[in-house]
Amino acid sequence: MFIDNKDFKTMYKKWFQIFDLLSIGAFVTADKKIVTLNRSAMLLMGVKESDVADKTCHKLCCSIPCHGRCPFQGGMLQGTECPNVEIINGKGTRHMVTRFVVPVHTSDKKVKGCFTVLQDHSTLSELIQRVEHQERTLKNIFDSIDMGIFTVNKGGHVTFFNTAVEKISGYNRRQILGKNCSIIFGTNDKICASLLAKTMINGKSQINRKGRITNIEGEDIPILASYIPLKNEKDVIIGGLATIRDLTLAYQLNQVIKKQYTFHDMIGKDPVMQKIFEKAAVVAATNATVLIEGNTGTGKDLMAKVIHTASRRAEQPFVKVNCAAIPNNLLESEMFGYVRGAFTGAIKDKPGRFQEADGGTIFLDEIGDIPLELQAKLLRVLEDKEFYRLGSPRLIQVDVRIISATNRGLEKLMAKKLFREDLYYRLNVFRIDLPSLKKHQPDIPILIKHILRKLCAVRGYLYPGISEHAMKLLLNYDYPGNVRELENILEHALIICQEELIESHHLPVHIQNWVETDHSNGINNNTNISPQDDLEAKQILQALKRHQGNRTKTAQTLGMDRTTLWRKMKRFKISL
Repeated sequence: MFIDNKDFKTMYKKWFQIFDLLSIGAFVTADKKIVTLNRSAMLLMGVKESDVADKTCHKLCCSIPCHGRCPFQGGMLQGTECPNVEIINGKGTRHMVTRFVVPVHTSDKKVKGCFTVLQDHSTLSELIQRVEHQERTLKNIFDSIDMGIFTVNKGGHVTFFNTAVEKISGYNRRQILGKNCSIIFGTNDKICASLLAKTMINGKSQINRKGRITNIEGEDIPILASYIPLKNEKDVIIGGLATIRDLTLAYQLNQVIKKQYTFHDMIGKDPVMQKIFEKAAVVAATNATVLIEGNTGTGKDLMAKVIHTASRRAEQPFVKVNCAAIPNNLLESEMFGYVRGAFTGAIKDKPGRFQEADGGTIFLDEIGDIPLELQAKLLRVLEDKEFYRLGSPRLIQVDVRIISATNRGLEKLMAKKLFREDLYYRLNVFRIDLPSLKKHQPDIPILIKHILRKLCAVRGYLYPGISEHAMKLLLNYDYPGNVRELENILEHALIICQEELIESHHLPVHIQNWVETDHSNGINNNTNISPQDDLEAKQILQALKRHQGNRTKTAQTLGMDRTTLWRKMKRFKISL
């Protein structure tokens, strides 16, 4: 900047007016003396122009020395921003300022003076601190509440996510903040997302609405939610707030009371399980007889209840008969009933289970244990939907759907002449084979979280985490008792664990001492890999088996290129 000996006040008047509008202080010095300063600088410094006019700049800048940057000391040839400094004005008020100094030169390039700008950001700093303090306070309050709370902007992107929502959804807030809320609501239930969007459009709150969110494992969580519009100080809607409560416990109690279960209760994302769910959904809409086979603890009972609930008979009775638990000499009377005097002790008429199930579904669990002499009578019920009660000549007709289940393998029983072929083919109209848990191991982490949530909800426990070593033990165990055994193991751990993290020593002793010795699964055991890597290795192996070792198709299924697949197979020592 070059000047001649002119009136500095006139020259900088226009500049000072602009800086005053921006609340930026500015002053000009010549030969180390104050020439002029604007109103903002006077307010900032707590002085009047008459107090400092023609005084040395030291008078005005005593608390913000230029040190080696003074243009008259050769410390500054061009404009320089000095470090942020704190100044104290004549009234004792502290201000944090950023100072920018430009040397003023004469036409012969000699330093004449300085043009100094002081930008006070104390007010901004206080505002930021106040906002941060308020946010921290609100965060601490919201994080201590057991109700899930999150906020979104007008675009539906999450701007706040409290601890309770983290526990309900399984997502860490870092995974969610800035993302669209559709991640939380999932694709199975669009009601919640539409209600939140609606409240941001019309400004009306939606209170206590039932819905579902999808947790990080893809499990649907029943919730009770309220949606509230967020407005700024000008009463303009800038986003929305949602409060959610986990209805898992209420949902489970309702299931027990109503005895109704849905496909949301069938947990499993593995392709093997997904195909089974698809088949079950199709047959549920029909009246076809269903045979469910699977090892103990694989969920045959639950599958039967789900099929009934999804059928047109859902509002009618669902009657379960455990054929293995009733003595053979009592099984016929239990299933078909009897009349008074039919045998010693029959003092009054008693309807059987088939009659109780009229209009609904009868579930014959462990049907392989029915004695041969009773199988013929059961065959007639299947064919003609009619039977005689013990001691009665009157034919009773019923409209029932039969779902049966066994863990013994009816074909093997037929080969041993322990089960009638004609009855088998009448029962086996539509067959569902439930795999053992070790055949869909990728579902184990999902099942662990689902079971823990259910157990904690029923018992009022806090939902605990699981240590890496404990998770590794759970992932590597064979589960001969399948899902039922997994549930028992986790219940044991919850009873023992009095902390926020389930460790390996909280698990049953036989799980702690478990050593996987079966190397025929195609994965060489490596104790150094994490549970997540172990799970990925098993998913890769399963996909390879599904595609008969074809790496191209396997890579496409897993969403990775062939080179990545090869590298992971090498890393996990997978051979097929």
